[in-house]
Amino acid sequence: MTGSTAVPALGGTQAAILAAYAELIEEVGSDDVSFRLIARRAGIAERTVFRNYPTRVDLLLATARWIEATVFVREESHSIFDIPLAIRDAMQRYDARPELAHVVAEAAMRGVSGAAPSLGRVHLERLLDAEVPSLDAAQRRAVIVALSHLDSAATWVTFHREFGMDRRDIADAAAWAAEAVLDSIRDRVAP
Repeated sequence: MTGSTAVPALGGTQAAILAAYAELIEEVGSDDVSFRLIARRAGIAERTVFRNYPTRVDLLLATARWIEATVFVREESHSIFDIPLAIRDAMQRYDARPELAHVVAEAAMRGVSGAAPSLGRVHLERLLDAEVPSLDAAQRRAVIVALSHLDSAATWVTFHREFGMDRRDIADAAAWAAEAVLDSIRDRVAP
């Protein structure tokens, strides 16, 4: 839906640390990964991991951004009405790599990027400006909020954990919900 997520320019060592951590999360889970194990996998000294990411939270947040930008990267939709398909695809990608989806969701729940609008939000705003410019501010905000949250790892985790849904059900439910949001504005499309 939104193109690649911006990740600050990383040095080779930082990228190696994040890639090693992501691999280990998939192999053994995030709780069982020590800085020593990450360092060994990345081929660096343990103190180098600490120098770049002093706390586990720092490492988790950076890894979540890296995962979104490299593992769960998406192409931009060309129409607001293509978003349900992009959401369906995102849910299937999360389902294929559940451990990484959990990391991204956990980071989002900790408020990683609360200071600035997400790139997904910016993209949705551009699409609405181009295709449905007649929406008032409240309608616009409601559409953006709904679509932004439907297209998240946190949504996948919620559907999976709390409702016990499987891959197909999650993708169907998220796409259906997005369609319901968009149905309310279809008649307002600019010519």
